[in-house]
Amino acid sequence: MSRSTTDAPSIPDTAPAPTASTGRNPRGPKAPRTFEQANRRLKWLMLSPALAFVGLMIVFPLIFTVNLSFTDAFGAVNADNRYIGLQNYADALSDARRFWPAAWRTVIFTVVAVTLEVVLGLALAMLMRKAFRGMRVVRTVLMIPLLATPVAIGILWLLILDPTNGIANHLLGFVGIPPQEFLGSVSQSLPTLMLIDVWQWTPMMTLLLLAGLTTLPEEPEEAARVDGATAWQRFRHIILPMLWTTLLTALVLRAVDALKTFDILYATKGAGGGSSFEVETLNVYAYGLTFDYQEYGLASAVLVLFTLFIIGVVVLLRLRSGRKSA
Repeated sequence: MSRSTTDAPSIPDTAPAPTASTGRNPRGPKAPRTFEQANRRLKWLMLSPALAFVGLMIVFPLIFTVNLSFTDAFGAVNADNRYIGLQNYADALSDARRFWPAAWRTVIFTVVAVTLEVVLGLALAMLMRKAFRGMRVVRTVLMIPLLATPVAIGILWLLILDPTNGIANHLLGFVGIPPQEFLGSVSQSLPTLMLIDVWQWTPMMTLLLLAGLTTLPEEPEEAARVDGATAWQRFRHIILPMLWTTLLTALVLRAVDALKTFDILYATKGAGGGSSFEVETLNVYAYGLTFDYQEYGLASAVLVLFTLFIIGVVVLLRLRSGRKSA
């Protein structure tokens, strides 16, 4: 008998691939989701509405202001406006009567006030670093200027510095100093407001730097004291370098806040920063363009330039801190 010409099918070496009906995963069973992964997804899911709201409240006004700065908006924001390109920016940057003096006053106010606040705040923090009798009372008193609103503080100092009935001139009279005009003087208004700002915000700098000082280790300073280092040498070469990060953070926060100062200036000097614009900063200038002159396009351009200036200051301070750390 002849053999069959058909060979039996060979058996494959590998198992057959699972079919859809079997429901098996060719890559093996899926690892169960851990609690940390589920918690992470739930966290972002719960935060997403708040993040979306905050993002919308930041992004929309920014885009609206930038868009308005390229138009000739005047009299009404929702009126038919015409795009004029960079004309508002050119007008602002070429305004030597209001814009550049306001920018210069903003810089002077911020640099002088923040410098005094940092120096005095650091000095007070060093004095309060060690526990002493009545320390809680002193810290409570330091908080008083921070509890009042800037408008209330402005009105309070208007009463104190009143040239006729204010208590300040009565106190100066006891030491033989003639009466001063303070906020009523064109030349004295800006320095007076700097001192008011220093009075209000030095306690905050003190508390921030005091919190940083309490976290510093005591061993390096004790070793330097044993080696015969003076108090100034310990402060200059040990305490200040270790406190640099906290000091820079407090400086950036206060500088940005000082650049945006508006309410106390408006409360004490009114619209335009005084009759001769003696305390008019960029914030006050932009406010006047918006609500007094209704030049919304030009005001938006000024605000965009002001925002870019603040961002530049922050970046500059951060770069300076990076070089200092290196």
